[in-house]
Amino acid sequence: MPTKQTFAEVFQSRGISRRDFLKFCSLTSVSLGLAPALLPKVIHAMETKPRTPVIWLHGLECTCCTESFIRSSHPVMADILFNMISLDYDDTLSAAAGHQLEDVRSKIMKEYNGKYILAVEGNIPLKDDGVYCMTGGNSFLNVVKEVAAGAAAVVAWGACASFGCVQNAHPNPTGAVPIDKVIKDKPIVKVPGCPPISEVMTGVITHFHTFGTLPELDRMGRPKAFYATRIHDKCYRRAFYDAGMFVRGFDEESTRKGWCLYKMGCKGPTTYNSCSKIQWNEGTSFPIGSGHPCIGCSEPGFWDKGPFYTRLADVSFLGTDTTADQIGMVAVGAAAAGAAAHAAVTAVKKKNDKETEK
Repeated sequence: MPTKQTFAEVFQSRGISRRDFLKFCSLTSVSLGLAPALLPKVIHAMETKPRTPVIWLHGLECTCCTESFIRSSHPVMADILFNMISLDYDDTLSAAAGHQLEDVRSKIMKEYNGKYILAVEGNIPLKDDGVYCMTGGNSFLNVVKEVAAGAAAVVAWGACASFGCVQNAHPNPTGAVPIDKVIKDKPIVKVPGCPPISEVMTGVITHFHTFGTLPELDRMGRPKAFYATRIHDKCYRRAFYDAGMFVRGFDEESTRKGWCLYKMGCKGPTTYNSCSKIQWNEGTSFPIGSGHPCIGCSEPGFWDKGPFYTRLADVSFLGTDTTADQIGMVAVGAAAAGAAAHAAVTAVKKKNDKETEK
């Protein structure tokens, strides 16, 4: 297998200027939350290190994670595949198939043993020895174990691989489990979401390529750079939540005015993700921006926490015990008090004006 090019060499071969290459390094560093002092390390790694090979496997899933990946616009698909990620094996995106494709996987595992990244999309069924998901006559369970043995790190791509999602939901007839229930001796980074945001994959692999380690993770194994804040905290509807102005029906005037969707079941107050910042479709929108409540798809067991259109239990407000209902009552009370005070001041002013005229 030929020696892999560095990122800088790939950029140069495609006519991309040095300026744009440095801009890419800078933007990637910012998205990962790296200190400015670390930018030279990122540039040096991109200029000198061969790209990290990626083997991408698919288990029990609907392929929405791949659909999200190939529709990334920042950066575009071609840049992800050919510039940023050395995607050497993917049985969904590859032109080759059958024995020819499996030979490619075997070569990567042999020639880059301990150096490649394993990306897993979908659940791993354990019931009946894994017969509910077969690849080339072999169970997905066996394939994952085989590939993970020589991997430097594992990326659980999407809600299914990270936490379970719909296949893992009750009653889970195939015994489907996320990747960390099978692979326990490798570093794993979870990139949940149904689907996840494609730019996160680029960021994670760039960090590993530069520093040889996974980025800083939260207690659930998610990269903090993308999962450190709640959707609620960055949501443009947050002001309506604070004011106690809630949508109560999808056909109401409040919906058209963009009021808060909390009482329509929005899980934004308990969901950690970057949807409200990075957004989708070239940064055009995200579910809440399209008028649909967040369903919490980047959180564990979200499928079993439904129904999706039922409001959450009481969620504390700004670090206090105030709930959304109480916020609404306070807002109404404050409005009433303000109206009363205004009326009183107006009455006194009119009385003084009359006395002055006399």
